Amino acid sequence: MAMEKTVEELARLLGAQAEGNLQHRLIDVAQLEAASLTDLSFVESERNSAEAFASRAGCLIAPAGVELPGKTVIRVQNPRYAMALAIEIFHPQPLLKPGIHATAQIGDNVLIGEDVSVAAFAVIENACRIGARTRIGASCTLGERSELGEDCLLHPRVTLYAGSQIGARVILHSGAVIGSDGFGYAREAGKYHKFPQIGWVELGDDVEIGANTTIDRGALGATRIARGTKIDNLVQVGHNVQIGANCAIASQAGISGSVVIGDNVVIAGQVGIGDHARIEDGVVLGGQCGILPHKIVKAGEPSGEPMWGTPARPLREHLKQQALLARLAKKHKDRES
Repeated sequence: MAMEKTVEELARLLGAQAEGNLQHRLIDVAQLEAASLTDLSFVESERNSAEAFASRAGCLIAPAGVELPGKTVIRVQNPRYAMALAIEIFHPQPLLKPGIHATAQIGDNVLIGEDVSVAAFAVIENACRIGARTRIGASCTLGERSELGEDCLLHPRVTLYAGSQIGARVILHSGAVIGSDGFGYAREAGKYHKFPQIGWVELGDDVEIGANTTIDRGALGATRIARGTKIDNLVQVGHNVQIGANCAIASQAGISGSVVIGDNVVIAGQVGIGDHARIEDGVVLGGQCGILPHKIVKAGEPSGEPMWGTPARPLREHLKQQALLARLAKKHKDRES
């Protein structure tokens, strides 16, 4: 249920300064175009100032320099981050009563921390460890020897294969599969023979994994995703992949086995990365970008320029090549006519 705050109270909670009607009462958050007088909304830059000025929102979160005459405004450096904090204030997560549902199945030698919640039909196999205040949704399965840190949230129908190691404050959305077998086979006499996948998966603290995303266990060692990395829905992470800290990986990306990804990498939707490729720190891969096997990708020049195309190259180079191809096609058409 939403909570009510005055503009002054909200600004204080956000550690920010407010201007305008400080006693105006807010009860919810909304998009600019849908906001009412009792709603809070936000504007990120001058580019959105016209839309913000036309909004009926009772208060706007905005950065310095965005002129909004006559509006009640809370000034912050990072409006999107401040809005995220405000949403948490107005819509706090419901508190679940700790305890284990009568239909849950708990194996032998399972260690469960204080204030853990286990919902209906969850299965927790032998020798699992679950940290304090972790919430396990309905029909989740934790394979033998799986470990969950403190304050984790597993939405319904999450599956952890045996030996999965999950850090603290990790969020796993419905349908996520952690630790499934990697795509590993040995070919002999014209047939594929399964290469046993006996490794495991390690997720660092504050990782979030989207719905129906699959992270394969290592063949002989670990598949690792470091702290703070966020992975969208419908992403495939192959066996023995190593992903660094604070990366963002969007939907339908496919990461082949033994890929190494550095820290602070951004991977857009439908990117495909071939096996044993290396993506260095700070690289940005644009949508549908293709990385060939064993390729080493460094951050574009100037620093931070996105990579685009297949094979991937700095965006400006990619655009120049596309323009050249267009001109060649036009010349060919002119010659034919």
